[in-house]
Amino acid sequence: MNAIHPAVLAALALSLTACATRPGTAMSPVASQPSLGISGQVVTAHRDGDDLLTAGLGLAGLQAVVPPAFADAARPTAAEARRRAIWSNWRGIADLSPGGGYGTVYGHAGAVPGREFSALATVPGAKHPHRVLVQVPDAFDAAKRCVVVAPASGSRGVYGAISVAGAWGLPQGCAVAYTDKGAGSDFFDLDAGIGVRVDGTSGAVADGGLAFAPDVPAGAKGVAFRHAHSQDNPEADWGRHVRQAAQYALQVLGEALPGAAPFTFDNTRVIAVGISNGGGAVLRAAELEGGWLDAVVAGEPNVYPEAPGSRALYDYATEAALLQPCALLHLDPASMAQPPMRATVEPWWTLRCATLKSLGLVSGDTVAEQAKSAYDAMRASGWTDEAMRSGAASSGFDLWRSVAATYASAYGRYGAGEHPCGYAFSAQNADLSLRAATDAERAAWWSDSAGIPPGNGVNLVDGRMVPPDFTIAGLQCLRALWDGQGADAERVRAGIAQTRAALPRAGLPVIVVHGLDDGLVPPAFSSAPYVAAARAAGREVRYWQVGNAEHFDAFLGFPDYAARYVPMLPYVYAALDRVDAFLDGKGALPADAVIANKPRGSAALTADDLAIP
Repeated sequence: MNAIHPAVLAALALSLTACATRPGTAMSPVASQPSLGISGQVVTAHRDGDDLLTAGLGLAGLQAVVPPAFADAARPTAAEARRRAIWSNWRGIADLSPGGGYGTVYGHAGAVPGREFSALATVPGAKHPHRVLVQVPDAFDAAKRCVVVAPASGSRGVYGAISVAGAWGLPQGCAVAYTDKGAGSDFFDLDAGIGVRVDGTSGAVADGGLAFAPDVPAGAKGVAFRHAHSQDNPEADWGRHVRQAAQYALQVLGEALPGAAPFTFDNTRVIAVGISNGGGAVLRAAELEGGWLDAVVAGEPNVYPEAPGSRALYDYATEAALLQPCALLHLDPASMAQPPMRATVEPWWTLRCATLKSLGLVSGDTVAEQAKSAYDAMRASGWTDEAMRSGAASSGFDLWRSVAATYASAYGRYGAGEHPCGYAFSAQNADLSLRAATDAERAAWWSDSAGIPPGNGVNLVDGRMVPPDFTIAGLQCLRALWDGQGADAERVRAGIAQTRAALPRAGLPVIVVHGLDDGLVPPAFSSAPYVAAARAAGREVRYWQVGNAEHFDAFLGFPDYAARYVPMLPYVYAALDRVDAFLDGKGALPADAVIANKPRGSAALTADDLAIP
């Protein structure tokens, strides 16, 4: 889900006056559009040292390892917060490392001047809004009339698909519509009563205008965030989030370009693209009726179809959180990329084997026998060796636990302070005691966070931790919400059932692209059963299975990952090229492919390495 962590509008009457707005300067909101659920709109122009795609940083600035600084660390301006959010989201998704090929072999990071229209949108029945943002390049192609709609990957903020959709659509003169799909980085400080405004700056709940203001129990402390604490189960509405972003894009285009209006689904091409959770979201959009969507490209999608072999993310994440640390000890250490550094994690993984044995979850008297038992259990439930090897990162960085804790709260629609396993989120001191966040920490959350703690000064707090295997009690509780009994388990499973994906609309072109080594969203549990079910029903779905590809392009900045894996983004861009040509009548949809490529090793990436069909 691309959530990497360290140990993760009153509708404005738009007119030509927006063209004169200074770069990064917001225009004042005016009226609202209740029929679309739009409120709090802000319009900014981005030219003359600023731009839509890189916030004026260019490829070199995006490649910088230090984020763009705030002049005042505790009070960044909206323009500073935006620039840093764009930098963070590029670096969290794309491989920008030297020799990685971005900007030379594939991809685009040149300046694209234009305007941004940011707003909040609320789907019917939801308690809280999701963010929507439309980028209209100055070079919008009014003859082609193209919108690329892109939900964020993982739980990222509204710029979480900029390197996926913006990098492809903006240079072609398309408008790009983004949504954070009800997750995002709008963290709320329960201690201070401070959240994030639409423009990315901090604001007090008493002043109103926040992107996310949760229900706050008396005496609540720590941090709340929308994915976990909105009480909306946002994943159930992913498809509707995507469609609402597309509707907002048409409204924006009509007001921004009145000479070419009206923009409708009948006269404007709409292509949906996303990766990871964003890939799941565009597949959920594909099932919605009506002729509003022209094509879909889904990369490494977290999707849960009604099909044999399909498994819910929560099921395999909680299974992996328990078993995978031990199971990995059965695999050849040389077969797994580092980090995590084997010398650091192996003692903990060995301890997990002993814990599992004491709980009766694995058998064997030696570590080797226990590891083999855990490995056999994971293989029996559908894991491949390739997925387990690349999934070592999720175990080594404790990602499974943070994902499961957040998703349990979301599926059960629990508010802040209500987690059924007692998890919470807070800033902490070195001795793990809880503390209030600092002004500087809070000011950077919106820009820097991947949407799910730990990370950026906010930690996952587990009240069940006891030695020696500190996290095991909490993990058992999380797993029991899937396979146990009781009101909380029934509540969480009911939420998961609401995320089931249906088939895409008949006649809709869909390309699914997935890495065969994906260890976070294994294709055996997600894209493979989805494609099989769609094919059986006669749907227009093509499937590219990419060899030597795992889930996180950003990890290819580590030499050991670059030596073993290729980036996924080139294949997503190529799939977009193919569906665009198909819609233009210039080619057929591509054939299915199992792509045999070649990781670059220590050399620079070449187009031949990718072997794009």
